Amino acid sequence: MANANENPLVLETEVAAALVAEEHGEEVQHAEPMALGLAPGGWVGLAMLFFILILVWKGVHRLILGGLDGKIAAIRENLDEAKKLRDEAEALRAEYATKIANAEKDAVAMLAGAKSEADAIVKKATADAKAMIARREKMAADKIAAAERQAVDDLRAKAVDASAAAAKALIADKHDAAADSALADKVISNI
Repeated sequence: MANANENPLVLETEVAAALVAEEHGEEVQHAEPMALGLAPGGWVGLAMLFFILILVWKGVHRLILGGLDGKIAAIRENLDEAKKLRDEAEALRAEYATKIANAEKDAVAMLAGAKSEADAIVKKATADAKAMIARREKMAADKIAAAERQAVDDLRAKAVDASAAAAKALIADKHDAAADSALADKVISNI
């Protein structure tokens, strides 16, 4: 039996024969198989032509073109929808930009209105305070005048009472019954 490490003789002879012819510089002619005058490349070309003609005859190109047209239409629809969505987004952006600008104007107007209202409230409060102070001063002056009149009236009443008491005491001291009857006669004669 042959050793397992040795190469088979068939492979050695085939490789060696092919290499020997090429090493000596000889041109090696390989014979290509021919059938009905056509080489293998010709047969492949003829088969491809026949295959393409069958595809055209069965309308596969219409199916492929229809699929491509469908894809193109779908892409066009997507692009149109995207354009419409972009236009809507631009419109919304413009609308919100306008709203923001209006909101800023409204905020400025509100601030100005609030300042003017605050100024008006301060002016009104100042005027009301001055009016209330004037009323209170008048009321105080009226109370003081009333108190003065009351004090004067009380003083007069006391003076009258004191005068009457002094006159009574003087009359009681200086007049007797005879002077009273002479005074009464005089008053009666005057009437």
